[in-house]
Amino acid sequence: MKIPALSGIKCWAEEDRPREKLLLKGRHNLSDVELIAILLHTGIPGHSALDISRDILKEVKNDLYTLARLSVQELMVFEGVGKTKAARLVAAMELGRRKKESCSAAQPVISCSNDLYQLMIPFLADLSHEEFWIILLNRANKVIVTQKLSMGGISGTVADPKLIFKSAIEHKVSSIILCHNHPSGNLKPSSADLELTKKLSSGARLLDMQVLDHLIFTDTGYVSFADEGWLSL
Repeated sequence: MKIPALSGIKCWAEEDRPREKLLLKGRHNLSDVELIAILLHTGIPGHSALDISRDILKEVKNDLYTLARLSVQELMVFEGVGKTKAARLVAAMELGRRKKESCSAAQPVISCSNDLYQLMIPFLADLSHEEFWIILLNRANKVIVTQKLSMGGISGTVADPKLIFKSAIEHKVSSIILCHNHPSGNLKPSSADLELTKKLSSGARLLDMQVLDHLIFTDTGYVSFADEGWLSL
């Protein structure tokens, strides 16, 4: 990937250099290009860290979610990005995910589908494969357990009802929420999704429990079975 040569950052006014700009004006005043350039730290002859940063963002269409999915090997495809720079970028993205995860560690009360979506962002954002999770709640709809049940490929994963109810019984919960992601970004449930939800809802009632919702998660949005009236289909 060829990058048009620009003047080296050292030739710029100090307040226009990304690192110095952050120190002088604060992190909120930097663009995505400038923040990535700081992580890259250096460029290569003829191409500054800002040039390389622009090239990376152009390739992912300025979508940080797409950038966060890139592996070290995929980042090393870019001219001027070696193993160290690529590892630095991957580590920064992972720290961002963990920050979100620590914010949701308080085990919140789920009052609507958006609460559920925000809870699951740290676990399901940026994944290139499908995962199935369950969220177990008490009678006050407070989250007791958030548990990954299975992990599959790009197009699907398997959820075993026996494992779901085993976990629900062990934790003595009142309600179950189902959640799985679609890496493709498609929010439409499959016939298997609808059938599984129907089967689990019926089984839960026999155990004096309730399936409150089934959320299909993507990086840009979600669809809630409860909101759409699909739980009783």
